Amino acid sequence: MSLGIIGQAAALFAVTNIDDILILALFFAQGAGHHHTTRNVLLGQYLGFAGILAVAVAAALGATFLPDAAVPYLGLLPLALGIRAAIQSWRHRNDDDDETETSDGAPGILAVAAVTFANGGDNIGVYVPVFAAAEATAEATAGAAGMSVYVLVFLVLVAVWVAAGRYFATRPIIAKALSRWGHILLPVVLIGIGLLILIEGGAFGL
Repeated sequence: MSLGIIGQAAALFAVTNIDDILILALFFAQGAGHHHTTRNVLLGQYLGFAGILAVAVAAALGATFLPDAAVPYLGLLPLALGIRAAIQSWRHRNDDDDETETSDGAPGILAVAAVTFANGGDNIGVYVPVFAAAEATAEATAGAAGMSVYVLVFLVLVAVWVAAGRYFATRPIIAKALSRWGHILLPVVLIGIGLLILIEGGAFGL
């Protein structure tokens, strides 16, 4: 296994998923004080990213499970979750601070997975040619490396990303800010991501 390929995989993951750290921090802030927050965020992130990898690997091998025209409509997932979070925040706008911090509960595994998959949907277009080229190179040189190296590195870095999100969410200054504004930032970020995916992809003729 070449260190060069590992480095390339790590760099590719970092560049295409840097925005996920903010989203993860917001999820951790939402579930602050709840026992299953870390588990739910970790499992949700892995589930969502596994979906991204499955589609990218299948496409790189020649099977297209997700038509290009359908990718922009993934923006509906974070948009819907953002609207839901905004409604919940509005309903609890008059609650005391302590009640507001614990009213939402730990983020759901499927909710985290949906946001992860939708936010990374545009990454599939980047991963497919890289995976295909890596696999072709491995076959040409009779090597064992290929897209499997990228997949393994990506799966390891998912845990690192979750740890980073948790780290930032638990820093005193950041935690205080997220505790005060997280219930507003989360729906704003989710709705923004959803709209960005829809608009950039030209969904609904936008």
